[in-house]
Amino acid sequence: MSIVTPGTWQLDPTHTEIGFSVRHLMSKVRGTFETFSGTLVTAEDITASTVSVEVDLSSINTGTADRDNHLRSGDFFDVESNPTMSFATTGVAQKSDNEFVVSGDLTIKGVTKPLDLAVEFLGEGKDPWGGTRVGVEATASISRKEFGIDFNIPLEGDKLMIGDKIAITINAEAVLQA
Repeated sequence: MSIVTPGTWQLDPTHTEIGFSVRHLMSKVRGTFETFSGTLVTAEDITASTVSVEVDLSSINTGTADRDNHLRSGDFFDVESNPTMSFATTGVAQKSDNEFVVSGDLTIKGVTKPLDLAVEFLGEGKDPWGGTRVGVEATASISRKEFGIDFNIPLEGDKLMIGDKIAITINAEAVLQA
């Protein structure tokens, strides 16, 4: 028996957050992407399930308009030429009753690299409006330089202003489609 009802699920954008953090000087900057869409297709054999997500890169929000505009520029995402990033599964491995590794291809700025998401299944249940929802939390880490996002400012002592490692956090609810 599957741990989740087999079917097609749509991400609920009002109850989903796609976030990131990156080292900046001696702290970390955090942000989210406000506009995205995603579909989960769950199978009776959970390892045969698929996920596809597309994110509007112009929807980046770090809480600072000038920084967000710079991130949209050619120094970083170049949203005029590369308006979206996407993720599509290539495999799912079950590690425990509620822990999975969802492998897939992440595409940013026309560069596609493999990505493994550590996923915790948070449960399935009915909502107050008669729908069925699932919740998941996923984490991963990428090198922004591998995707051609290598803008930086050198600092004293061979240091750089912006870190290469991007921590990704996804907290998602998805609704079963009729």
